[in-house]
Amino acid sequence: MTIWEEWIGPQRLFGSDERVLGTDRRGIFHNDFGETGEPETISALWHPTNEKRDIDLQGNTDCTLFTTKYMNRRTGITKKTCWGLMIIVCFCVGFLACKEKKEQRPVEESAAASVEEGDGFVQIFDGKTLEGWKGDPTYWRVENGNLVGEVTPTTLLKNNTFIVWQGGQPDDFELKLEFRIEEAGNSGINYRSDSLDTIPHALRGYQADIDGKIRYTGQNYEEKKRTTLAYRGEKVVISAQENPDTPGSLRANVDKNCWQSRAIMASLGSSDSLKAKIKFEDWNECHLVVKENRLKHYVNGILMSDVIDNDTINRKLSGLLGVQVHVGPPMKVEYRNIRLKQL
Repeated sequence: MTIWEEWIGPQRLFGSDERVLGTDRRGIFHNDFGETGEPETISALWHPTNEKRDIDLQGNTDCTLFTTKYMNRRTGITKKTCWGLMIIVCFCVGFLACKEKKEQRPVEESAAASVEEGDGFVQIFDGKTLEGWKGDPTYWRVENGNLVGEVTPTTLLKNNTFIVWQGGQPDDFELKLEFRIEEAGNSGINYRSDSLDTIPHALRGYQADIDGKIRYTGQNYEEKKRTTLAYRGEKVVISAQENPDTPGSLRANVDKNCWQSRAIMASLGSSDSLKAKIKFEDWNECHLVVKENRLKHYVNGILMSDVIDNDTINRKLSGLLGVQVHVGPPMKVEYRNIRLKQL
């Protein structure tokens, strides 16, 4: 903070300039879950004078002496008394300036918060560290501001592995992020999921599927459970299997990697026509709208799949959130601008 001074006749006014931290469009300053991150850019709102002046000590001393002599001659006040009065005046002016600054700050912070919150989405990945996320560092890192999952020829997987957000278990929410994946890649965004004790860094639950060849991107696939719930271009209603209390009934209700107790209610477009809206090996935006038992997956603003899950036996209404790298050949997937809004 910089002290500024300005002379007006024989009086000196004291104050201070002030800056207020803002955030960039991504809003990485803080979030509602106790995580912190450094903003990529910081804007400063300066004092209205917008001017910092150098202090001329010799000039200030001369002026003070002039004022003292003038007061001695006209009023009979001693120099010692004069100095005391000047100190009191300076203290009072400084106190008022601090009080004014304190009173104005809540308004400024409120304005900054409104910019940060915007439409209610909160950044949950800071673009610099893996703080707030938990996964195997062999496969996950931060690079050029992106969350990178990579499998190399020397780190081939035996099981799918996830990096999981540690900020809670969302129930109703919207999630927006951007992804880019290599042609050989296989990934996905898991939500309302459970962790598995038997496999490290594994999740079981709903997944917004993503793959480099764009065969599955946009569909709703339930990892390690009911498998495919909706292919790309489908609006479906899901129901429970028959005899759910019978051991093995869940696996018995899966055929060709697809849940059998489902009814297609409408078409959102052909799989190929929707595929044409997804960019190959380039950045795409994924938007999930998850509310109660309705699960919508959008890519680049286009609805790709729509699930109404009436299966009260197997569905979940809250759970963990994470992203995946899949068993298979070497691959790389990148995520950025990961934003969450609780509904």
